[in-house]
Amino acid sequence: MIETENLTLHYGGSQILHGISMQARAGEVTCVMGTNGVGKTSLLKALAGTHPRSGGRVVMAGEAVPVCPPQAMARRGLAVVPQGRMIFPLLTVRENMETAFALLPRREHRIPDEIYELFPVLRDMGHRRGGDLSGGQQQQLAIARAMIMRPKVLLMDEPTEGIQPNIIQQIGRVIAYLKARGDMAIILVEQYFDFAYDLADAFYVLKRGAVALEGRKEVLAKETLRATVSV
Repeated sequence: MIETENLTLHYGGSQILHGISMQARAGEVTCVMGTNGVGKTSLLKALAGTHPRSGGRVVMAGEAVPVCPPQAMARRGLAVVPQGRMIFPLLTVRENMETAFALLPRREHRIPDEIYELFPVLRDMGHRRGGDLSGGQQQQLAIARAMIMRPKVLLMDEPTEGIQPNIIQQIGRVIAYLKARGDMAIILVEQYFDFAYDLADAFYVLKRGAVALEGRKEVLAKETLRATVSV
């Protein structure tokens, strides 16, 4: 569904990503792992267009993608659940979800029933301001907003960060549900090893902005992967 070839990225004069080549298939979770500061979030920003890549190639659904802004990537079918959630604190829960309508034809401007089936709390709190929700509730809202966009590619940046265990379990079930639908590729940046390992089909471990280890789950030994991530 999406792949990169020798992707590079700079912040000013500093090179952050060094020739990242990876692919993420529809119906699978591709997990990007590594310690803090190795370029995981920068990789997602390069894919999403929020920070333009310096070089390399991105192919999405078989079509080469030029360097373009995030709204253009969203129109191509890429959605992001960002680190920190980035919901609109003064909009209601429902209004936050309705911001996704900007990418849909008018006839599809509705919140699908599956959203409330997966996240019942969003129905119960539909008229509350987004800023009044707990961290776990905000994370559910951020995932719901991305789902309403009907993406081909879903980027998730540290969805378990600062979230209580019962909500982490629910988020895991939602990711498994989306994976089983088979119509989107999910790229998951995650440091909670067991959560990521249970969900992922393929792994890319970054060190200093480059791929240090890659492979599919059935090939990589779990302890080798754990050791590489922790170093």
